[in-house]
Amino acid sequence: MSDRHRLLVRGRTFVAVGAGGDISGVGGARGSGTGPDGLFVRDARHLSRWQLTVDGAVPELLAPVGMSAAASDTARCVLVPRGGRQEPPAYTLLREQAVADGAFVESLRIVSNRPVATRVRIALTVDADFTDQFELRADHRTYAKPGAVRTRRALDGEDGVRGVEFGYRRGEWRARTTVTADPAPDAVEETGGGARRLVWTLELDAHDTVEVALRAAASPHGEAESRPPDSPAEAVRQLDALREDLWSGFTLISSWPALADVCARGIADLAVLRVPATGPDGEALSVPGAGVPWFLTLRGRDAALTSLFALPYVPRLAAATLPALAATQATQAVRGAVAQPGKIVHEVRHGELAHFGQVPFGRYYGSVDATPLFLVLLGAYTEQAGDTALARRLEPAARAAVGWMLDHGGLTSRGYLVYRADRGGLAHQNWKDSPGAICSADGSEASGPVMAAGAQGYAYDALCRTAWLARTVWDDPVYADLLAQAAADLRDRFQRDFWMPRRNFPALALDGEGHQVDALASDAGHLLWSGLLDKEYGEAVGRRLLEPDFFSGWGVRTVAAGQPAFHPLSYHRGSVWPHDNALIALGLARYGLHDEARTVARGLVAAATTTDGRLPEVLAGYDKGAYPVPVPYPHACALESKSAAAPLALLTAVSGA
Repeated sequence: MSDRHRLLVRGRTFVAVGAGGDISGVGGARGSGTGPDGLFVRDARHLSRWQLTVDGAVPELLAPVGMSAAASDTARCVLVPRGGRQEPPAYTLLREQAVADGAFVESLRIVSNRPVATRVRIALTVDADFTDQFELRADHRTYAKPGAVRTRRALDGEDGVRGVEFGYRRGEWRARTTVTADPAPDAVEETGGGARRLVWTLELDAHDTVEVALRAAASPHGEAESRPPDSPAEAVRQLDALREDLWSGFTLISSWPALADVCARGIADLAVLRVPATGPDGEALSVPGAGVPWFLTLRGRDAALTSLFALPYVPRLAAATLPALAATQATQAVRGAVAQPGKIVHEVRHGELAHFGQVPFGRYYGSVDATPLFLVLLGAYTEQAGDTALARRLEPAARAAVGWMLDHGGLTSRGYLVYRADRGGLAHQNWKDSPGAICSADGSEASGPVMAAGAQGYAYDALCRTAWLARTVWDDPVYADLLAQAAADLRDRFQRDFWMPRRNFPALALDGEGHQVDALASDAGHLLWSGLLDKEYGEAVGRRLLEPDFFSGWGVRTVAAGQPAFHPLSYHRGSVWPHDNALIALGLARYGLHDEARTVARGLVAAATTTDGRLPEVLAGYDKGAYPVPVPYPHACALESKSAAAPLALLTAVSGA
């Protein structure tokens, strides 16, 4: 998100407004670095314009309160009519805005600065274009929408027109947004471009204050209209209740105050990032959404890792994520969705383009690592929370997931989890999923089927943990022995095929011919987290990750500097990812490298303290010595669940040091 925007988030709903509280409708595509502006619910933009004028002109911004791209509970600003030094403003406008589930609310207060009566003409231009989020990305794609119709109609009230309703239909697809106000507008005018203008003429007595309450309520396809809260203050109280619910029964104990503060900020963010999901029996669940603005939805990898990081402190996230992932597990092969029996979903989308199959992400399975991470989470949750009932309930899903790893995943036929580029979806299907992310040191991209190193570590851990479940919970020692042997064999193969003796480091991947993809990359730290490497190899890798070409001072780079593949502003080839570093810190602690784990934690905590205690999705890979504050990655999610939970993983990593 651009610093010109304020981002307000509540579960599946978010709004991005400008510094003066407006939505311009020109919100940028993903590649522009600005992000989309508007009110979004379930992947659709339900407000594309929300523009205030006073006495026929755009007011002047005096003070955006707390403006930043980072998410907050409210957006506030102070505006005045344009004028000169010789004529002080006759009145001041104070805007306060907040978001609720499926709704956006604003309190607009007009304060007279004069000792005499003042008349003010207020106008708010509103529109809803119902654009799918995928249309706002800079991927050079266009999407046909045959038969699509947009409608606008005035909403009548007891004393006249009380607002306007915007509608959209395409075949069976329906969506709606209503905008209402108290007091009701004097008129609702057509603008000529499809938008509507709500107009008030307000009479203010001397030093009087008048308030206009504005509400926008979204009705996504298949859902009834949300009831907006009465005011931004009520919306904030609802958010506070969400946070209290997540915090209940949890006490944060740390002798490192800065880390404790960052953890508290992360938990507060996780509370508002939870999105609705459904369990295997139709039960309503609340799970971590991946991130804002582009991924406010269930994503298998993100939800599993977030829940793992939070598990020692907030186990209810794992308790919800596990059945949600089981409910979306593939039961048959669907080529366009990259689905195969037993595979755990990568991404779930609810928008128009997914509904009509114009993008493959309605239920998309293009991830080689979500399935083993589901098994890792199930084993870890059962062990730490002692909830054997859930492990028994999800036993069929777990066995199906193991079956996918051994069969379709490639462990039996290729010896490793393997993926192939999906032409209609993702080129790479591990966590480094951008084009060119899996590359050699010279920058050349891996070709053919890819066996990514990190995913093999997850598979090893998944086999070990599921063997433990089979032995201790499912009472199936034969199956347990089978999985334990498969894990041991994978460990032996990996150290033979991936280890690069001359570089004393594992390869990033193997290509389709079994050749090593030799970039020095942070994925090696994930192998420490999963325990795949022997102690000698693990200690060598851990120490290597803290050398200056890898460690920027803020964290470990995704690709070590000095290689032709390195670029400090690349998404996966030189940047610093908090969740990546959280896994590395946990891995360092696992191998007894406690000083190194604390060094990684110190870097991330220092980065967070420069941004109000919040870690972004990703940082640029510039050295801390050259740049005294972290350089933002230009297209990062402003708020991401894995990054919000990363401080909790750091706390776990350093607690035993």
